[in-house]
Amino acid sequence: MKVDLIITNIGELVYFKEDSLETLSDAAIAIDNGKIVEFGKRKEIEDKYSTKTKHQIIDAGGNSVIPAFVDPHTHLIYSGCRHEEFLAKLKGKEYLELLTEGKGINYTVKLTRQDSAENLFRVSHQRLIEMRNNGTLTLEIKSGYGLNLETEEKIIKVAQMLKNRDEADIVITFLGAHAIPPEYKNDRKTYVKEIKEKMIPAFAGKAKFIDIFIDKGAFTVDEAREILQAATKHGYEIKMHIDELSYTGAAKLAREFSVVSVEHMELTTEEDIEILKENGVTAVLLPGTCFFLKLQHKPRIEYMREVKLPIALGTDHNPGTSPFYSQSLIMALGVFLYGLTVEEALLGVTLNAAKAIKMDHIKGNISPGMDADLLILNTHSFVHLVYEVGRNHVSKIVRKGKLVNIH
Repeated sequence: MKVDLIITNIGELVYFKEDSLETLSDAAIAIDNGKIVEFGKRKEIEDKYSTKTKHQIIDAGGNSVIPAFVDPHTHLIYSGCRHEEFLAKLKGKEYLELLTEGKGINYTVKLTRQDSAENLFRVSHQRLIEMRNNGTLTLEIKSGYGLNLETEEKIIKVAQMLKNRDEADIVITFLGAHAIPPEYKNDRKTYVKEIKEKMIPAFAGKAKFIDIFIDKGAFTVDEAREILQAATKHGYEIKMHIDELSYTGAAKLAREFSVVSVEHMELTTEEDIEILKENGVTAVLLPGTCFFLKLQHKPRIEYMREVKLPIALGTDHNPGTSPFYSQSLIMALGVFLYGLTVEEALLGVTLNAAKAIKMDHIKGNISPGMDADLLILNTHSFVHLVYEVGRNHVSKIVRKGKLVNIH
């Protein structure tokens, strides 16, 4: 049978079977029309399939091949940086204290409001390519550095421009409820009303998800409930930032709404973890943020394991609390900070990450019928992604069955 591409001489092929990590040695993969046709032992695949031209064979050199990374939580589109805030934190200033001084999210909002769509696209595209070159081929991008109709629209437009470049698969999330903007500091109700009555209708169909930052210094559970009621009427899927800086009890909203994922969860209780499991929610943990902010509380990993709550991992890429690009680094932080196994960490940045953005039917695994998004590593085992922390082990990238030029 003729196919578009065969990847052969795979020393270790990594895939998931019912969420359990499996490996196959001396393997090969047959790919056609951007999809995985079949994988198996090298001899079996090579006997069964041939390519349409002799140049459509990739030799993996006996190294490991894994599913490409999926990043389910990023704030990729913003202007400026916050390195001065970073230095202040190193001297002991708390994040909530910086927020009251006009730094934090609102500082980035100010710069992003002033910037042009063209420049936002330019800098965000550079970030996207950095992520892609580190192995992320599918990612979620949130708005949230506009906090008014005009700038949120600009950010979502830039996200769509990035999506149209087709250099990665992008899912767009509307995060107008990221913070209360300075002009509404003493009039929260009016801003919540603006989100409900203006922003949510404006971005319906442009953003797949809505997200809300429910925490101390951000939005309350009651405000979130109002916003989610409006969002569901317009067809948004739901994500929630919860329990990063304080316990909110926001996980209980999963009993009222169809929630796809909850993010952060440093202070989420065992009772709330059970609620999330009962309601089919995926946990998106962000160890980069925990590391960068030196947070003392860690998610209750052992209990998540006990109840079998799916655990995804994301970079939370943003300029203030997690300026990271690499999902392999996030894997390492998940292992060293949170106590995940290496296998759980890889599952978290592939199949479970895809589950958190409702793309696990085509992304995050090596299986017939799924998109042929693959990473050929420069090492014989995926364990080196964590073992040699800080090194980019991506040697070759295949996206939808085509070799990507890493630049």
